[in-house]
Amino acid sequence: MISHEDVRYVARLARLNIEEDELDRYVSQLTSIISHIDKIAELELEDVEPTTHVVRLSNVMRDDEVRPSVSREAALLNGPEVESGAFRVPPIIEG
Repeated sequence: MISHEDVRYVARLARLNIEEDELDRYVSQLTSIISHIDKIAELELEDVEPTTHVVRLSNVMRDDEVRPSVSREAALLNGPEVESGAFRVPPIIEG
């Protein structure tokens, strides 16, 4: 069974801040997850071919095709601000 200390350890590894009043809920959820994994581990899969995707498609590609598009100038008209021929956007990384 998963303990409060196990939950704290996993939270620490994931760098999550878990409140004390949340521990019981996470113990229950992790115990349920482990139980499901144990059930999956019991399956007889020796005769099952390994797959990477449930649909048997492999490298479905098409040739690149040049198609008409909007001009750069027309596209830039849709932006709130333009600078040096490109959209000006607010910074997302402070520094």
